[in-house]
Amino acid sequence: MSSDDPGSLDARLQELVARAKTGELGPPVRDPVNVPMINHWCDAIGDLNPVYTDREAAANSVHGGIVAPPTMLQAWSMPGLKGRGPALPKDQRATPAAAAAGPNPMRLLQEAGYTSVVATDCEQDYMRYLRPGDTIRVSAELESVSGEKKTGLGTGYFVTNKSTYYDQHGEVVAEMRFRTLWFKPPMQSKT
Repeated sequence: MSSDDPGSLDARLQELVARAKTGELGPPVRDPVNVPMINHWCDAIGDLNPVYTDREAAANSVHGGIVAPPTMLQAWSMPGLKGRGPALPKDQRATPAAAAAGPNPMRLLQEAGYTSVVATDCEQDYMRYLRPGDTIRVSAELESVSGEKKTGLGTGYFVTNKSTYYDQHGEVVAEMRFRTLWFKPPMQSKT
């Protein structure tokens, strides 16, 4: 099949991108932005910026109080170690119908033999600092799928997903583009 053939993998992937809409806004994340998580993050990363952990220094800064490191963006929306299935509150569980409803290039790629995946890059844009008490909601969408590319890992497709982060007032606080390469690994020689 050529890539111009409507039944080709390339054409089917581009159809998914064309049909993709801005993602539906998800439920509020499990925990609001909070000082203990900020402290744990800063301890783990070794970030000593006092506007993240020192109440007095933060109060006297341009921020007027504690703010979360922007690089924590994804930490607020991760489901946690028990965050799959019944461990999540019902309003935060993905249902099989919801999982099947959205564009799913990964399923098409896996069925076509592109079974290996690696994250290639992540871009984040921050509109404002998050503060303790902020409650985040996220919408996600399929932004693009490249044509087939030859890479050092194998032949594959780059899939870009865009997440938009909203605060409790419905204002956008950040955007993230996360790109993965789905590829066919080269055949391993037998020794």
